[in-house]
Amino acid sequence: MNEQPIYILMLSLHGLIRSHDLELGRDADTGGQITYVVELARALGRNPGVERVDLLTRMISDPEVSSDYALLEEKLGPKVRIVRLPFGPKRYLRKELLWKHLDHLVDRCLHYLRGKEKLPDVIHTHYADAGYVGRQLSQLLGIPQVHTGHSLGRCKLQRMLDTGRKEQSLERQFNFAQRISAEEEVLSHASMIVTSTRQEAVEQYGIYKNFDMQRSIVIPPGTDASRFSPPGRRKIQDSVVQMIDRFLEEPEKPMILTICRPDARKNLQRLIAAYGEDEELQSKANLVIVAGNRDDIQTMEESQKKELSDLLFALDRYDLWGKVALPKHHQMDDVPELYRLAARRRGLFVNPALTEPFGLTLIESAASGLPIVATEDGGPRDIISNCRNGLLINPLDTESIASALKTALGNPKIWRSWARNGVNGVKRHYSWDAHVTKYLKSVSRLIHKERKRVRREHAAILHEGKSPLPLVKQALVSDIDNTLIGNQNGLNQLIAWLRENAEKIAFGIATGRNLDSAVKVLKEWRVPLPDVLITSVGSEINYGPDLRPDTGWEKHIRHQWRRDALMIALEAIPGIKLQTRENQREYKISYNVIPDMLPPLKKIYAHLRALNLHANLIYSHQAYLDVLPARASKGQAIRYLAYKWGLPLNAFLVAGDSGNDAEMMIGDTLAVIVGNHSPELKPLRGEHQVYFAEAGNALGIMEGIGNYQFGNFSGKHDRQLKHD
Repeated sequence: MNEQPIYILMLSLHGLIRSHDLELGRDADTGGQITYVVELARALGRNPGVERVDLLTRMISDPEVSSDYALLEEKLGPKVRIVRLPFGPKRYLRKELLWKHLDHLVDRCLHYLRGKEKLPDVIHTHYADAGYVGRQLSQLLGIPQVHTGHSLGRCKLQRMLDTGRKEQSLERQFNFAQRISAEEEVLSHASMIVTSTRQEAVEQYGIYKNFDMQRSIVIPPGTDASRFSPPGRRKIQDSVVQMIDRFLEEPEKPMILTICRPDARKNLQRLIAAYGEDEELQSKANLVIVAGNRDDIQTMEESQKKELSDLLFALDRYDLWGKVALPKHHQMDDVPELYRLAARRRGLFVNPALTEPFGLTLIESAASGLPIVATEDGGPRDIISNCRNGLLINPLDTESIASALKTALGNPKIWRSWARNGVNGVKRHYSWDAHVTKYLKSVSRLIHKERKRVRREHAAILHEGKSPLPLVKQALVSDIDNTLIGNQNGLNQLIAWLRENAEKIAFGIATGRNLDSAVKVLKEWRVPLPDVLITSVGSEINYGPDLRPDTGWEKHIRHQWRRDALMIALEAIPGIKLQTRENQREYKISYNVIPDMLPPLKKIYAHLRALNLHANLIYSHQAYLDVLPARASKGQAIRYLAYKWGLPLNAFLVAGDSGNDAEMMIGDTLAVIVGNHSPELKPLRGEHQVYFAEAGNALGIMEGIGNYQFGNFSGKHDRQLKHD
């Protein structure tokens, strides 16, 4: 279906990602998701149907973490690499603090992709933060988004509320409102949602209003069979045995093992209570809790400090010294050995988490011949159903936890059966090769469907396939009324020229009209939908063909904008009257003007400054006054696009006819003023790179194109661009 190998851009932003010695459990952000994305990227890279995988994450320069995380690029395999881009502070930040820096990353990603010869075929995002960035990239570039949530904000919030936490304090700590809003937006936009289990899709994603089951697919994660296998006759590493046995009075007893981050959601307090309140269970087995790495609990972040302190208090309360191991440090390579040690001692792996979207450690332990006892909430249901290698528990019931552990430890015949079933079940259901085969089949179908849609709509747009914006060399941006339209013959010539140069020149409009009005008039004149639409005098930016809004621009111009206060202040200005409601926008107030009564704009600015109000006043056609945020205008919108897309300003040819076009013509842009311009543009005559055409409307634009040799990349202008 998709004959060409595909290029996948994966985004996983938080935590610590590198090619070796993953610091799993270091903190709440470096856990199963990190393993998942690294192993998925490697497995995709081994498949001949994949051309390249870039795993994009955050660059971190912080003496508190390894210098590995400051490397721009790092290989994961022959066709796979980690790409790190800086955004926000250089230091390491927990994921809840990254949100305000994510829009910066959108721009960084666009600049990065501009330096590549081709765009990705699909963008695969992991977790809500990457989903937020990936949704914007997908919209801006016209590339389908695939999303894996890993954990969901609504589920986490409800579970934490169930434990008695207060919603207000949870919001301060975790930014749930912003996260859940981002998740809803991703679910509304993404072309495919990857879930690990059907339960995750139905019961967890199902509580989101924008989730569509038709766009979801269940693909269980895989496990690396070369790392996880039964103990057999091999010797367990002495360092791992000593790491555990130094805590225990009777180390040869069966091990109840759990490996997780020190996080309240992992429910370790109830596991300790279940063990500590049951003397029979204590007599049967030791409890081994590998909860991340620590040097000094006092220096850890507050949530981890509390969790580990509470664990130590619980050990003391139940007097479990000599029965429980809680090692301070372990390496990634120790984890398979821990599973094998527990299996050799006829123990169990337990995951008592409040909720578990999947449970990668359950797959790893099963592959190691270690039976499992796990929470009934989430992925463990499917794992135990497929592998028939353990029991489910109610994570809120300590008696249920203790009973299941005793049952699993109490019958050697059942234990052996579960150990065999787990190994065979993982081979059958949870290999990375099986995961990648199903994944690529679905992604290829998605890409094929997207290409058919684009071909179907090709008559209405200039470009076939992805947005050309990251790869074009130049951009033509024109006003609509009295510039682009007004002469059908000239317009036909211009459209033909744009089609001929569609792969190297982007087409945009910059108009005082609102978006709906602009699209309507373009359709009436049979103008293909532009790549970018700057509307409402530069206060809004959208991208075709789906009219996707540039949310970064909205956030940029919002600064110091006080719409209601401005309207009150402008009531004192003579000669202006509010236009009709349909001409008003969130970031634009529009007035009709009586020219003889209107004071000079300098006086209006002084009046606003005296009231500590900030705005940009645009007077045009000697008839209209538009009041915009101080950062908004057609010219500033073009400068924003130049930065966002990595194009120099002299790669933009701008065309207009009136005063609201003036700002975009001043500076380093190449400007053409059509012959039928209004008098307010006369002062620009003689300005640097401002060409006054003799012909009007689109014929004037064509005249300007010829004057600048615009689009002639073998000519003088191209050499100038390269020199600049």
